[in-house]
Formats: sequence, structure tokens, C-alpha cells
Amino acid sequence: MAGQRLTLRRIAILVVLLPILASCGMVADNEFTRVGFPEPATQEGPGIIELWQGFWIVAIAVGLLVIGLLVFASIKFRRKSEDEVPPQVRYNIPLEILYTVVPLIIVLALFGFTAKEQNKLTALTDEYTHVVNVVGFRWSWSFNYIDSNVYETGTPGVVPTLYLPVDEKVRFELTSPDVLHSFWIPSFLFKMDIVPGAINRFELTPDKVGTYVGKCAELCGQDHARMLFNVKVVERPEYDQYIASLRAKGQTGMIPPGILPRGETITNAGAN
Repeated sequence: MAGQRLTLRRIAILVVLLPILASCGMVADNEFTRVGFPEPATQEGPGIIELWQGFWIVAIAVGLLVIGLLVFASIKFRRKSEDEVPPQVRYNIPLEILYTVVPLIIVLALFGFTAKEQNKLTALTDEYTHVVNVVGFRWSWSFNYIDSNVYETGTPGVVPTLYLPVDEKVRFELTSPDVLHSFWIPSFLFKMDIVPGAINRFELTPDKVGTYVGKCAELCGQDHARMLFNVKVVERPEYDQYIASLRAKGQTGMIPPGILPRGETITNAGAN
């Protein structure tokens, strides 16, 4: 019971404080006000947090409005005596227009903000310094470090680790040799499908040194739950040392990326 009271209290505080904190630009700094999202570990992550918080603010506002109208109607139009019969009406044109137009405006506005943020996140630039070809296969991952001509690969029993240099933009190119997978690093606040016969690309800039977990977010078969990997965001000297260790182990060249679109190849970072 005490736990339920604490939860209700936190929800009440969230309802009151979230719009205020959002207007002050403080929301992304606190675990509670991130509303379930982890602390972003990329330069692009705060935009996702702000979009998520915006949705919450709209949802809370609409919820409070609906609850307020229900309470108002139940009090103002309650039966005052046993013999009273309320006026019988069929419809109210202004009200019907209002509750049709207002939700449409809300949905269109949310769609517009989502599309704007999505276009910004998926935009490709010439500013990246590394290209990593992520190969999702049943049931593990391979990482081709294209600009260094080395690779790392895993198995369902051996979880591979993806190394990334901090504060350097990386272009990810996702490919598959078999079925649909999905590349997801929760702390990066980004996920994208891996589709056989296509190359899905995006760019992110990790900005916090640390170790993060990654997984496949698309049910892909028997060992889907074991399609795990780690991500280590490190300083540039440690990254160079890791690349050198792969080369010393003879892991040079490139793991086959799988089924590619006709006429397309993985980006050559050396040309950038």
C-alpha cells in the first residue's frame, strides 16, 4: 500500500512539474522527468527525450481536460430530484465540430513534430569520421570497421563488442544475409530495422564514455533472445588500440554484409 501511495505521489508530482521543467529546459537532466528513458549517450539523444516529454505533456493536458469536463458535467447536470427528467437533445453541432477538429489538430501537430525530429535523426551528412557496417544474422552480430579494414563477429554464445570513439560521428550501415532484424542500443535512444536486400543508414555521435548494451528488437527466430551485443564508447587512443588488436589477431578484411540492393555497396569511409 505504501508503494502504491508513493507511485501515485510521483505521478501527481510529474503532472504538476513536467510542463514547468520542460519550459525551463531542465527535463532531460533527471531520471524521473525523462519518463522511463535512459540518460542519452549521444548528441542526438536529447531531441528524442524532448519529443517524448512533449507527448507526455499533451497526454497529461488532454487527460486533465477530459477528467475536468467529466467532473464538471457530473456536478452541474446531476439529477436534483427523483422526478426530474433532463432535457432530451439529439446533437449539438458546435460541440461535434469541436471534438472532431481539436483531436485532429492534436494528432497533426504530434505527427508534424515527430516527422521533423525523425527527418533530422535520419539525415545523412558528409561530417562522419567512421563507417561501421553492422551485419545482423541468425543469431548474432558482425561489425565491419570499414575505414580500418577490420572486423569483429560474435555467436549466440559469445557476445560481440562494438567499439566507438567518443565525440566522433559514426555512420552505421545495416545489412542482413537472412531475415529481418533490428539494431537497438537503448542508451542511444535509437533503433532501426535491418532488412535483407536493403542498406539502412543513419549517423550518431556518441558523447559519453561508457559501456552500453545492445540487442535485436525484431523477433527473428529461435535464438532471437540471444542476439545481444555490447557497445564501448572510449577515448580515441583506446579505440585505436582496439582496432590494432583486431588487426593483430588477423581479423582483417570484411565479413560478407549479406544481401545488398542491386548496384549498391557499403560506403567507403576512406573517400570521405
